[in-house]
Amino acid sequence: MTIHIEHLEFDAIIGLLDFERDRPQRVRIDVTATYEYHPGTYLDYAEMVETIKTHIVKQKYELLEEALGGLHATLTKTFPAIETLHITIAKPDILPDCVVSLSI
Repeated sequence: MTIHIEHLEFDAIIGLLDFERDRPQRVRIDVTATYEYHPGTYLDYAEMVETIKTHIVKQKYELLEEALGGLHATLTKTFPAIETLHITIAKPDILPDCVVSLSI
């Protein structure tokens, strides 16, 4: 089974520059996770969304690379049924003519 969480947007502090540390900016996160489905067992996508938001907002990462690694570790620890995990994190407003993102 594959769960997709797409276009999750919220404000968080991620960045090195002074203005990025002073005020939250919009981030966009997409997650694809596979797991073995059995009747009565499932991944709670609402809980996954709250885990993602809470983790990123709390940590106030300086680099997207650090945010990706930390989020990956948190999701796989919190949801041990995850077999494969793909995460994309974007800062859609950091540059005027493009969306900057990284994935793992």
